[in-house]
Amino acid sequence: MNRRQFLASSAALLAVRPVLAQEGPFRTRYFPISPGIGLHDLAPAAEGTVWFTAQGKGKLGRLDPRDGSFKSVDLGQGAAPHGVTIGPDGAPWITEGGQNAIARVDPIDLKVTLFRLPEKFASANLNTGVFDKGGTYWFTGQSGYYGRLKPKSGEMDVFKAPKGVGPYGITVTPKGDVWYASLAGSHIARLDLATGQASVVEPPTPAQGARRVWSDSKGRIWVSEWNSGHVSVHDPADGSWKTWKLPGERPRAYAVFVDDKDKVWLTDFSANAIVRFDPATERFNVFASDKPNANVRQLDGRPGELWGCESGTDRIVMIQTVASG
Repeated sequence: MNRRQFLASSAALLAVRPVLAQEGPFRTRYFPISPGIGLHDLAPAAEGTVWFTAQGKGKLGRLDPRDGSFKSVDLGQGAAPHGVTIGPDGAPWITEGGQNAIARVDPIDLKVTLFRLPEKFASANLNTGVFDKGGTYWFTGQSGYYGRLKPKSGEMDVFKAPKGVGPYGITVTPKGDVWYASLAGSHIARLDLATGQASVVEPPTPAQGARRVWSDSKGRIWVSEWNSGHVSVHDPADGSWKTWKLPGERPRAYAVFVDDKDKVWLTDFSANAIVRFDPATERFNVFASDKPNANVRQLDGRPGELWGCESGTDRIVMIQTVASG
């Protein structure tokens, strides 16, 4: 999604009361950021801060949850950052769609380094990225591309996706396998880390709109399905699939994240909520936002904490992921 699409869609959906109430004593906190900054994705850092992309203003920010303060850095002229992840070097790495580049921001001096895509891929519409176990950064572009960057050498390869437009979310398994989801292509794909070739795997629901993916501790791939409103899981070990529909009327599953307890968290734009799914009990908990049109587009976390950006309210939200005793 580019900046124009992002801004146009931020207020497009009205809040709907979720069917299920919040069931456990999970603590929720909100951290207001600047109005109009255009929050999109985030990544919690090991030392306790949280990096976030401000697509509406072309910035990367860093929140200190201890006092709610934040700092931001301009990524460059025309910047429109989408995804952010923490690299093995401890620095945030950003899919910077506005400049068609992968950006690294030094966590100490906030210096911005750009690794630009080749000119022939000028309209890649960069989306999200992840590091494999060898330190290579893999990324997606919704215009029909995915690629890899070797940070030490700066060597970059960009590949055409096997079914064209749509590459969106991306994840790495505990063993180091990399998978991406294709929103427009309604599939997921596994990447060969040596050749870069993508092998398409079709979910059981046609035209489901696989948007984001996340691996659990067993290497199973969880998929948020935007069109169908389902959460699905694919087990590469035996090729199996399981699928569940989110609660409520016409759910729209956007983000997915699997926490350290292998509980699955999603965002539902129709319910204006973050949803927790327990694969063991097959039960959902719904955490509705206290403001309409929250539109949480991505989730991430660290042990005991779930983090998300409310793009419609320009707030960062944190949910304690384990019910207090």
